[in-house]
Amino acid sequence: MTAGTVDLAGARAALRRGTAVVLPNPAPLTHVVAGTDPRAVNTAKGRPAEQAVALWAHDPGTLARLGAVLDLSPELAAAARRLLSEERVTLLLPLRPGAARPDWLVPATRDGWTLLFGARWEPVLPLLADHPVLYVSSANRTGHPPAATAAEARAMFPAAVPVLGTAGPDTAVGGRAATTTLRLHPDGRLDLHRPGAQDRPHPGRGAYLAHVRTAFLP
Repeated sequence: MTAGTVDLAGARAALRRGTAVVLPNPAPLTHVVAGTDPRAVNTAKGRPAEQAVALWAHDPGTLARLGAVLDLSPELAAAARRLLSEERVTLLLPLRPGAARPDWLVPATRDGWTLLFGARWEPVLPLLADHPVLYVSSANRTGHPPAATAAEARAMFPAAVPVLGTAGPDTAVGGRAATTTLRLHPDGRLDLHRPGAQDRPHPGRGAYLAHVRTAFLP
């Protein structure tokens, strides 16, 4: 049985119940599955409930609280915020050894790093505003590519996982992909952890990293 489409009110109600919801992103990004409960996100994807997920870094207050636990200089922390909001990448950021971490960060933490997702699309901002802490992962069931359209998401996810419908034609845009994931080290080094939509237009990983260093890093 396939998933069903909901409007913004239906998606808001589902998130408030603790249900994971599939949400759209702007091109060239694919859909994501998000929820207030990281276990619900993992269960929707058909993977172990305790697997690490990303924290959706859309709320300024949540990002401000992260500043106390990130092992980054103020200049690098500011660059990370720009990468999340402007470049819309996913970031692996280092945690300061020994710093007390808020409980809500634990699901997005592994081996001293936290994973943050940064895309903020205007049509879903009212929904995100209800949840300063929200967990997110690419909208795919294990073994399948991320959904590029609501129709693909409906066909992939079980009926218990609502899919937020989008305005306009539900057609895939050529070249859609999950976000590029970058790792930013305390000393300012930058690695491409996982290729994705942002680096694809560039001739290679090195060229994309050079672009990011020039455009965003101090």
